[in-house]
Amino acid sequence: MKDVKQIHSHIIKSGCVQNLFVIGKIIVFCAVSERGSMDYAVSVFEKIGNPDGFLWNTMIRGFGRTGQVERVFEYYKRMQDEGEVADNFTFSFLLKVSGQLRSVMLGKQLHCNTLKHGLESHVFVRNTLIHMYGMLRDIETACQLFEEISKPDLVACNTVIDCHVNCGTYKEALELLSRMLHSGIGPDEVTFVVTLSACSALGALEFGRKLHSFINQTSFIDIVSVSNSLIDMYAKCGAVEEAYGTFNKMTERNVVSWNTMIMGLAMHGHADKALDLFSKMLEMKLGTPNGVTFLGVLCACSHGGMVEEGRKYFDRMIKDYHIQPTIKHYGCMVDILGRAGFVEDAYQLIRSMPMDCNAVTWRTLLAACRLHGNVELGKLVRRHLLDLEPDHSSDYVLLSNMYASAGQWNDMARERESMRSRGVQKPKPGNSFIGIHPSTRKLTENKII
Repeated sequence: MKDVKQIHSHIIKSGCVQNLFVIGKIIVFCAVSERGSMDYAVSVFEKIGNPDGFLWNTMIRGFGRTGQVERVFEYYKRMQDEGEVADNFTFSFLLKVSGQLRSVMLGKQLHCNTLKHGLESHVFVRNTLIHMYGMLRDIETACQLFEEISKPDLVACNTVIDCHVNCGTYKEALELLSRMLHSGIGPDEVTFVVTLSACSALGALEFGRKLHSFINQTSFIDIVSVSNSLIDMYAKCGAVEEAYGTFNKMTERNVVSWNTMIMGLAMHGHADKALDLFSKMLEMKLGTPNGVTFLGVLCACSHGGMVEEGRKYFDRMIKDYHIQPTIKHYGCMVDILGRAGFVEDAYQLIRSMPMDCNAVTWRTLLAACRLHGNVELGKLVRRHLLDLEPDHSSDYVLLSNMYASAGQWNDMARERESMRSRGVQKPKPGNSFIGIHPSTRKLTENKII
């Protein structure tokens, strides 16, 4: 910004301050760049006598980027009042903000405006509409808009696949990938990252393996984000060795690569390997650990029952790396202490937290009290949970089981009766399914192409 201000002063001295092309470059940097200043963009913009549509759009985009939602629509209204016609870029920026706000009413109003301006079918606007409805979790409208495109391009396909992932319709996301490849549309980095996340959520290991084989035939295998997604997919599908193999083959890694692999090992109980990998990351200076890194490390300590190591890494995170612990970090520490029987220490840690404790962390401590038979602390924890989530069935079950283990049958009966009187029911058991081909009666796997 110091350089920009110096350049701006020369522009003023040279008399080019009303040259929209020149002054527009200043506004673009200030509004769009991460190193810019939206306040400075406003000060420059307001001195322009007759800004054009590009500059109005740049200001709207800048306010959206910086989260100043009210000013986005304030400038949109001013733009209309001053007779400047909104174009495809205007609506693309506005629809993106509407999706971020999760405002269905606002999104539909803007959709109507695109129709009035005859821009609904414009490729930029249509793709942003699909994206917005995906963020609003209205997958039916998103798909309808996609199906209306006679010849969808790669961006449209990626957008609707991402909508399916965002809305939890993962199977449909994978089906769309197959359909996209059959139609001759070549995938890109975004395609692979999004569809691999669908594989992760579904646990579709075989589909993920076929996708990996397909990626190996392209240049995208060398892209860090794609390899990171492969590691994540394999780890979440339980194929830790394949995740580790993918990690080792990477020629370039970033902190996300290390974090994903550390968390993958920790999730599956390979605590020692996770901590060894973290040590290797530090020794080779291949990445600076962040909050997510330490979350994986603490998760490994929790699964490995490593209390002292957990305390050491928690302290190092704060003192050596100046990372402020989040509620998740505290939750991991409560789990580490609780599993090992240090329930009083876990309770004191919760009391020392700089933020309000959430129900998940209290419930973790309640489960530890149940495991180690600390009835008195369990009652105290239960009171906190009643304030936060009074009708959560597992809390009643944990406390009543704790009473039963302690032989306090009257208290157990009272807790069960309280559960019935409040109409709280335990969730029904889940079901899982496998697909069997009707003719061969053999298990079938989805094909990518």
